[in-house]
Amino acid sequence: MCVKVVCAGGGPAGLYLSILLKRQDPSCDITVHERNREGSTYGWGVTYWQGLLDRLRDGDPESAHAVEAHSVRWSDGVAHIGDLTTRHHGDQGFGIGRHRLLEILTERARALGVRVEFGSALSAAEPPAADLLVAADGVHSALRGRHADRFGTEIRHGRNRYLWLGTTKVFDAFTFAFTETPHGWIWCYGYGYGDGHSTCVVECAPHTWAGLGLDRLGPAGTRALLERLFARVLDGHPLLGRADGDGATPWLTFRTLTNRTWHHGNLVLLGDAAHTTHYSIGAGTTLALEDAICLAGALRAHTALPHALAAYGHERRAALLPVQSAARHSAQWYENLPRYLHLPPHRMFALLGQRHSPLLPYVPPQVYYGLDKAAGSVEALRRLKRWLGPRAARALQARTTAHRNRP
Repeated sequence: MCVKVVCAGGGPAGLYLSILLKRQDPSCDITVHERNREGSTYGWGVTYWQGLLDRLRDGDPESAHAVEAHSVRWSDGVAHIGDLTTRHHGDQGFGIGRHRLLEILTERARALGVRVEFGSALSAAEPPAADLLVAADGVHSALRGRHADRFGTEIRHGRNRYLWLGTTKVFDAFTFAFTETPHGWIWCYGYGYGDGHSTCVVECAPHTWAGLGLDRLGPAGTRALLERLFARVLDGHPLLGRADGDGATPWLTFRTLTNRTWHHGNLVLLGDAAHTTHYSIGAGTTLALEDAICLAGALRAHTALPHALAAYGHERRAALLPVQSAARHSAQWYENLPRYLHLPPHRMFALLGQRHSPLLPYVPPQVYYGLDKAAGSVEALRRLKRWLGPRAARALQARTTAHRNRP
């Protein structure tokens, strides 16, 4: 077990790791440095599922109880496609405000004896001496960036533009809204997270973004236009930008970040500093907390730090492979949205739920819907689908690549 741990980044991953390490060894000296001031966070609400809550209970029942108590729940999904609507019943999901989650984890960490220092940015060039140095400082991690060649960092940019907003409209289900404009489709994802608010993520293709003038509008003009486009689902409620400054929220393209290795010497990566997965699968916070759980377990199981860090990286990279594949196909599904919008709403929504499939992009949507419906009722077909999907996708992709490369 480490005697002294220094963590850069006071997000969910860094805070939860400090909680777990203090519970494993109360004598461990742990300091979490967060460059922002206390109470200053951005991100509206985060989502998670029952499996994560169960793992949080195993790790620290007290913080898990507080997280559950401050979460909202939903089990339905609703899609508004133009003037049509469809609703499906599914697994129960949870939403909690990011601000509330950080309050809970900060309070619990301090109660266990962790020093949490806000407004404190570590120097990447001269970090403090420690047995274990944790980079939990996000996708722009300065600690990781200083050793990017050692970590084998790669970043790939997605195509679509997206904007992260809040709203006072409280959605009673995980809500999708797809609106057609003269410049193409624009859509949003909405989900409640408590305190009378919901998250609302807006996305569109680059030509739609430019055609609507969203590349030129200021914060207030952008929100006013989006409120008109999504008036049906917002029910007169406003869209909200950042509370600080002028409320500006930038349009972004998603950056998928990967690293070949997750540790270098006594420096280890955690959460978004190690990996990112597209927001459309709603797993970012869950994966970061699972990183913390895995790292704490590796440090408990291995007395030698190099062995612990190697075991942690190996286990988490393997666990992330199917998640990263699902996120990649989910992002591609939205980038090819017009392929599915001609379907009846219930079929389109069904394929929205299948967007993680590697086979879907290569099969006509109506055909895939029929196969999926049949497979859902016959176990043998379900097994065949799970076996055939990745193989068929790889073969079709290889054939497409070869065709494109012909002289």
